[in-house]
Amino acid sequence: MITCDVSIARSFLDDETYIKSRGRADFGYQQLVTKKGPGSEWLGWRDLLAKPNDAILQQIEEIAATIRKEADIFIVCGIGGSYLGAKAVIDALSPHFQNNGPEIIYSGHHIGGKYLEDLIAYIKAPKADGSAKSIYLNVISKSGSTLETALSFRAIRETMEGLYGEEANNRIICTTSQEGGILNQLIEKKGYKKFIIPGDIGGRFSVLTPVGLLPIAVAGINIQTLFYGAVSAYRKFDEDAEEVLEYTALRNALHEHGKTIDVISCFEPELKSFGGWIQQLMGESEGKEGKGIFPSVAAFSTDLHSLGQFIQQGRRSLLETFIVVDKPFSNISVTEMEGDDDSLNYLAGKTFHEINTKARIGTTQAHQEGDVPIITLTIDALNEENIGELIYFYELATGVFVYSLGVNPFNQPGVEDYKKAMYRLLGKK
Repeated sequence: MITCDVSIARSFLDDETYIKSRGRADFGYQQLVTKKGPGSEWLGWRDLLAKPNDAILQQIEEIAATIRKEADIFIVCGIGGSYLGAKAVIDALSPHFQNNGPEIIYSGHHIGGKYLEDLIAYIKAPKADGSAKSIYLNVISKSGSTLETALSFRAIRETMEGLYGEEANNRIICTTSQEGGILNQLIEKKGYKKFIIPGDIGGRFSVLTPVGLLPIAVAGINIQTLFYGAVSAYRKFDEDAEEVLEYTALRNALHEHGKTIDVISCFEPELKSFGGWIQQLMGESEGKEGKGIFPSVAAFSTDLHSLGQFIQQGRRSLLETFIVVDKPFSNISVTEMEGDDDSLNYLAGKTFHEINTKARIGTTQAHQEGDVPIITLTIDALNEENIGELIYFYELATGVFVYSLGVNPFNQPGVEDYKKAMYRLLGKK
């Protein structure tokens, strides 16, 4: 379950300012739910929750089970929304240092030659017992021509063909558009397995499609519970969207008052990648026409020792969003040590969760005193259902907020500008 506390941020605003922004948020919400706003043809991420397709979930689970049984390494090849959502969920819900399934590696998300060279060497190298590694690859791209992903895919599939011959074709799964594009040509030629990216869902909203669900299932996470957590949030907010509207109204008002940076902060290292997914979702959606709040990600308490000084006393151009997990998911506690030579016995018996909670409360108090508006989003526990709810909360809130700015949430013309310039410099016809 998600709760949204805007009381600290609200204290920075007078009633008139908030009421005006709430009106804009209400307008944005109506634009979205009635599909009357610009870009409404990209609202398939809501439609798939309105009419869940259990057959696709089952198909994904069956292929994932085979991969989990046979693979040592599962490579997710994609950039932006093609991998960030999956990584967010996997990092949030998987053990840090061990897993009973394949090792999951990401590629195609940059043009780093050394990374790719090292990856190829790693998958070619035998295991400790001398046997060859079993590699599976999931390439994710609507067009198949996104340069970062296409370059990585070319190199890795050539490597796999060298390792496995024609059998490599059975180890490559393409997640792409229903028709057209380079990947579909390769699927027809090579016989790769295929999952379809719905044509009415953009990449940054695609985590609950096969784009995200296949890697998440390969990681051993229950995608049924994850997906239906999002379905539950969809039904809840369609009935009563008050929390979403308060959140978007506060961001709108702070945007009007010159807040240009939103520091998305978490005190659980498991959620740092989730912040990265939010960063892309918000950044590509709202950063247009000279508008929007720049989404920054901070992992506390680590980044309190790097960004904390600026947040506390730097230019007052930022707000902060805390993502909080209420219930502990680890019971590790501080032991009492004879002699107390590190002066930590005052914490003996306290769990790390308790200590972390006090660090968060202290940080909240300090940042509020430093004139930082703070919004707190709390989930009661870190599990599939709550992560599914949080995914939909942010998708809905992003769409509503951007509409409240009078901007299309679903295009990304600036991304296309960099691609055109890059391709021209590289000599692509």
